[in-house]
Amino acid sequence: GSLRSGGGSGGGAVLLPSMLMFAVIVASSGLLLMIERGILAEVRPPPLHPGGEPPRRRVAVATADGSDLEHQVLQDTRNRTIRAVCGRRAMPRSIWDLPPGQRRTVLKHLLVLDGALESVDVKLKMDHKSDLVFLSDMKPDEISYRLKNYYKFIFVRNPMERLLSAYRNKFGEIKEYQLKYGVEIVRRYRKSGGQSAGDDVTFSEFLRYLLDEEAERMNEHWMPIYNLCQPCAVRYDFIGSYERLNADANYVLEQVQSPSFIRFPERQSWYKPVTAETLHYYLCNTQRRLIKELLPKYILDFSLFAYPLPNVTSEFCRQ
Repeated sequence: GSLRSGGGSGGGAVLLPSMLMFAVIVASSGLLLMIERGILAEVRPPPLHPGGEPPRRRVAVATADGSDLEHQVLQDTRNRTIRAVCGRRAMPRSIWDLPPGQRRTVLKHLLVLDGALESVDVKLKMDHKSDLVFLSDMKPDEISYRLKNYYKFIFVRNPMERLLSAYRNKFGEIKEYQLKYGVEIVRRYRKSGGQSAGDDVTFSEFLRYLLDEEAERMNEHWMPIYNLCQPCAVRYDFIGSYERLNADANYVLEQVQSPSFIRFPERQSWYKPVTAETLHYYLCNTQRRLIKELLPKYILDFSLFAYPLPNVTSEFCRQ
């Protein structure tokens, strides 16, 4: 659905969370989305169905299988860890404490949903639309207002699974990435690799490239989430997990009190998820030394978001 600029506090267009936000997250899992806090509770949308307004979304009821308790423990662990790490004196307390380069990175990935919903029938990769608005498009006072008053959330993913997903998608399917990054990676890390078209990058070559790259200069699809999203400089209201994307997406919809006709989109046919078996295969066929050397670069992603370090022991890889 397309978005148009919303009105002020006195009515006008209504801010509604659309499927757009989740299509973006599925594609890159690093983008941040913001919805004005409580706006839906105060402003009524125009009737979309005969006979009045759409029914409100029901708040989820705790299940008896312990999954909600497990999720609460995960959220509590993340919150406590982030408070402990971000409470250190040297850590940034706001985006204005960040060096200019780091501030530009996070602002250009903070997607602002600031318009009225026209459709929930989204069937394309919305992260590539050119009419999206990011915080980097705004003035400093507009940025500060939205950081203070909008509902802010991110979705994170197991760091190694995220890297493997980026590797398979970008170098296996997208020519732009093959030419921009793949050709250089092969030339740099393979003997007699000068004739490569960039479509045959190995996973080990990709990891060696990441090991040599500065985190702040990385592409958004493999930059550490800490550097991309700056969870110390931005106080996120919720940190969702890619591993429970549907449930956490519905939780966000509940928090912004969205109408029930706003739905999380079905997985698209073009999407090929990374399975546990696929991750096992790639990890166990990569030099352990290479994986261990790469871990410090992503250690904050593992620790802040409570992901276990990858298991590449001989016993695990024999399974």
